[in-house]
This record gives sequence, C-alpha cells and structure tokens, in this order.
Amino acid sequence: MDKEDGISKFGLTALIVSSSIGTGIFGITSDMANAAAPGPALLSWLFCGIGIYALVLSLNNLSKKRPELDSGIFSYAKAAFGPLGGFLSGWGYWLSAWLGNIAFATMLMSAIGYFIPIFKGGQNLPSILCAIIFVWGLSLLVNNGVESASFVNTIVTICKLVPLVVFMIIVAVSFKAGVFTADFWGNVANNVLHGGKVISVFGQMKQSIMIIMWVFIGIEGASVLANRAKKRSDAQAATIMGLATLIIVYVFASILPYGVLTQAQLATIKQPAMANILKHVVGEWGAIFINIGVIISTLGAWLSWTMLPAETTTLMAKDHELPSYWGKLNSKKAPTISLVITGILQTLFLFTLLATNYAYNFAYTLATAAILLSYLLVGVYQVKYSYKNGEWGQLFIGVIAAGFQLLAMVLAGWQQVMMTTIAYLPGFYFYWVACKEYGHKISVKEKIVMGIILILAIVTIGLIINGTIKIG
Repeated sequence: MDKEDGISKFGLTALIVSSSIGTGIFGITSDMANAAAPGPALLSWLFCGIGIYALVLSLNNLSKKRPELDSGIFSYAKAAFGPLGGFLSGWGYWLSAWLGNIAFATMLMSAIGYFIPIFKGGQNLPSILCAIIFVWGLSLLVNNGVESASFVNTIVTICKLVPLVVFMIIVAVSFKAGVFTADFWGNVANNVLHGGKVISVFGQMKQSIMIIMWVFIGIEGASVLANRAKKRSDAQAATIMGLATLIIVYVFASILPYGVLTQAQLATIKQPAMANILKHVVGEWGAIFINIGVIISTLGAWLSWTMLPAETTTLMAKDHELPSYWGKLNSKKAPTISLVITGILQTLFLFTLLATNYAYNFAYTLATAAILLSYLLVGVYQVKYSYKNGEWGQLFIGVIAAGFQLLAMVLAGWQQVMMTTIAYLPGFYFYWVACKEYGHKISVKEKIVMGIILILAIVTIGLIINGTIKIG
C-alpha cells in the first residue's frame, strides 16, 4: 500500500546519501593510496560496489517479505539459524558500532590536533584522555534522553557535504592526467612504499577491500529508509540511485587526489587526509576548512553511534539473546547499563591505541571485520528464504551478497576477523545467562559452534603472541 505522506523518490535518495556518508570519507584517500594505485583502486570499487549492491537489494527484499522481523539485520540471522545465529550477528553488529567510535575518536583528535598541538596525531596519551571525556560525555547525553534532533542532523549533514563538495571541485580543477597515469598500476609506488616488494593488481585489490567496506558501514539503513517511500515502486529506485550516488561520491573523493599527488605522497599524508591534501593544493585555509568540518561532523556521527550500540543490545535483550538488564530503560527511556558497559569497553580499548602506529586504521578495520558476519548472514538468509519460495532471481542476488562478504572475510580481513573471535568469548557468558533467564536450552549444535569460535580465539591469541597477527 502506497503512503500519501511518504517521502518522494528523490527526497528519499538524498536522505539515504546523507545518512550513509560518515567521517571515513575524510581519511579514505591516504588509506587507499597506501593499499593500491589508481588502476587497482578503481577495480576494487567496482568489485565492492557489486557486492554492496547485492547486500542492499537483499535487505530491501527481506524487509518487504518479512516485515515482522523488526529487530535489525540480526533478526534475519535468527530466522535462519535460531537464537545463537541472532546472537552472533547482533554481538558482531554491537562490536562494530562501538569499535567504529574508536575510529571516530582518532579522527576527531587528529583534526583537533591541527589547532591544538598537544593532540597532534590523535593517538598520544593526551588525545586518548580527551577522547575518554568525549566517550563519557556523549554517553551521559544519551543516558539523559538526548536524541539526535533534526536540527543537529541538519548541521552535521551540511558539515559533511559542503567540505566534501568543495574538496572535490578544487581537486578536480587541479587534476593532472599525467600525474594520474604516471604509475597507474603501482609498479613504482610498490618499490617506495613496500621496500621493493612487488604487489600484484589482485594483491592491491585485497588490501583495498576493508578500506572500502568501512565507508559503507551503515548502508543497511538504506533498506529501512527505503520503506518510507511515498510509493512502493519508488523504494527500490531510490535505493539504487542512492547507492549509485554514494559510490560516485566515494570514488571521486578517493581517486581524484591521485591526479594531484603521487601515490607515495598520498600514502604518507597525515589524517585527516582530505584536509592535508587541500592544504597542499590551496594552502592553509583549505586545511582549516576541512578540519572544522571533520570536528563537527565526527561529533554528530559519534552521538548517533553512541545510541546505536545501546539500541542494538536493547533489541537483543528484547529477543532474549542477552539478559533482560541489558535492555532495561531508565526514566528517560535510555538503557543505562548497556551505555555503561559500552563506555567502559571503549575506555579500555582507547589505551590499546598506544601500542599501534596506525590507530585509525586499526580501529576501523576491526569495526569492519566485526560487521562482516552480520552482513554475511543476511546474504545467507536471502538465499535460504528465496530457495524456499522459489524466487530464483532473488536467490542469485543472495548468493552474490553472501559470496562477496565471505570473500572479504577470507581474502582481505582474515586477521581482523580472527581477532573479533576473542571478543565473542565474554559474549557467550551473557548469552548463557540469557538462555537460563528465558528457559532456552543450549543445543548440541550451538555448543559445537561456540566451541569452534573458542578454538579460533585461542589460536588467534597464539598468532598475536608469535607475531603472525600484528596490531602495531
């Protein structure tokens, strides 16, 4: 049934774009250049674009066919594999949400460090202590019922999009084809960046996948937003246009700088990369302009992402995958216990950034790895549901969505995925408590799955100790 008061197709497209673009775009150029030359980077965008497109189409299809599954994307995992499936997906989604906040913290402090030198770099002790203040300040705001009001969203959207548009226009005008094509496949840059080690096109693409996936975290919200369309026929069109717009914006923001600076220069530029690139092109005002945008944008995004993990655990408690106290609301309808637990974990994790030279990269790759399982299980349920109902076109889309996420986990992010298994161990305790509370007897299959994850976690700890998996 169509909605007379719904959002128009173009209005919905704009809403999807503005809600999906986060702070990752301000730093993607440097990370991308460190991973790949322009040619492999473009191929990576094509590969990831197809996989993300299949995921969004799967989410659209499932939200339309199974509207009763309203507890976030992890409800599809529960429908496919039972309570433990829902827990594994939800716990991974929760991990991703608060680990993403760690990446926000390093980006924010790097931007503030441009104006206040004591925070320069964003990962020294003063930066970490200041970030901890932000963690608890934002948690207190959310606990007191402060929601992301429309005027706050409007300001944050402007601070994200205006600097981004200005950046792309200036870099496009300054673009030099000779610089862009000089080392298109990265043969020269490989020698400079990797000590003479030759990295194939495929190898460069592998290194790019986790970087690209980071900026697409949150795209699952597109399927929810699409349901607000004025006409049902507009929903899928808006999702397609929104995703296409996002890909174009991301590609331009990450690829155009290859025509201004060499890959080696871009790879070593400090975060926020966009600010320092613009400083190179137009001077000091460019860096000031972008850094102010980064600070306001990150604080707005951080507020929303402080609510997201709390909302996730509330839904999981509602679905009996976590003890009821995780979802207990105070007088302001905020889950205090969940906010406190998440705040403590973020505080502790921030101190680990003193042990790595690439704090922002370390945080966002872990956040991306944590959510890959949630996305994978969406694709798997799309396949299962479509097969059961004889929807062969949708089944093919599900195979692409699940296959892409599995490839990303195995080829690009296996080390980070392995590290997230350690974080599931305390989660199993809470799952066990929830099962006792709600009278669910843990099955033999569930015990086997948890045993496998336990073994992987032990192996991961060993690989970290012997240096196979590096966090520095």
